Amino acid sequence: MSAQTLTDPASAQSEIADKVTGRLGALAETRITLSIDAMGGDRGPAAVVAGISRSAAKNDKVDFIVHGNAAELEKLIQKKKNLKGRVEIRDAQGIVSMDEKPSQAMRRADTSMRSAIDAVKNGDAQAVVSCGNTGALMATSMIRLRKIEGVNRPAIACLWPSRNPQQFNVMLDVGADIRADARDLLQYALMGASYARNGMGLLRPRIGLLNVGTEDHKGRAELKEAQDLIAGAAELGEFDYRGFVEGGDIPGDTVDVIVTDGFTGNIALKTGEGTAKLIGDFLKEAFKATPLSRVAALLALTSLSRLQKRIDPRRVNGGVFLGLRGTVVKSHGSADATGVSAAIKLAYELAASGFSDRLAARVASVAAAAQTEQ
Repeated sequence: MSAQTLTDPASAQSEIADKVTGRLGALAETRITLSIDAMGGDRGPAAVVAGISRSAAKNDKVDFIVHGNAAELEKLIQKKKNLKGRVEIRDAQGIVSMDEKPSQAMRRADTSMRSAIDAVKNGDAQAVVSCGNTGALMATSMIRLRKIEGVNRPAIACLWPSRNPQQFNVMLDVGADIRADARDLLQYALMGASYARNGMGLLRPRIGLLNVGTEDHKGRAELKEAQDLIAGAAELGEFDYRGFVEGGDIPGDTVDVIVTDGFTGNIALKTGEGTAKLIGDFLKEAFKATPLSRVAALLALTSLSRLQKRIDPRRVNGGVFLGLRGTVVKSHGSADATGVSAAIKLAYELAASGFSDRLAARVASVAAAAQTEQ
């Protein structure tokens, strides 16, 4: 991104909008088939099918392979007239429960989750979406799809509401693996930059490494080593490395991508979600406290609705598994039709952009350069 983009919010907003508009215009011509695990969510297949229907109404270039109990799915899909001719049902009677151990789930061949992943593995679909057990989904995806050459640990990336013109920052890892050494963090930086570039239209994302302070002397040894590796890969990786960042920068406008290990990232994610819910509850209590506050709530209804939409987690529902030979989007287990539709939209855009192949090429190029230097 240009220096003007980084210092002038209005210019940045316009530039990003132009890039995204051009990217979406190209996507509009691309027909994509998505593989959907219909049985893994807390709300059952009805919410998933409703989300598929919403997506189909908004995008006539996407088709679906839906996996689960065929008899149950047939009844639900027949009620959605806009899905006629756009959905293939594949019967899979097994369901991975939310408390099932990943080691057990990945060995089961009869589940809707396994069936959905295999559709991508076999080339029948370009991306998979599931509301199911996160650990089981990652373990099964790693076994069935395999890791990209050069990736040691896949990561889960999430979108975080921020002050940036694109309104969201990317953070990874948020829970795929609690461990990460310096080279893992370098790979996360490369994958996060690729995600921001293809998923958000940022040509040169700004990367920050999460630490307990921004000073160079702070942090664990692997963070200091990772800092040198990421800085050295910035030019080839086509991103700007901004150094260490702190927790307060996660929703800020200092960087576009925050890199951290899965232990820290998952705690930050859950803390953010809990804090957002707490603030929402406090606002409701405050506006219900007195008759005057109820009147104030009515007067502020438009502004409150705008705020609710801005921070609504359903709008950015979907963590992306990065580092696999295929695009996998993990929707929240409790997602409703709106949330499922948002996850499907993300999967479509990443699949249509050729994200998985681009990511593999980016990781391979940096790995080859590093090998040459050695």
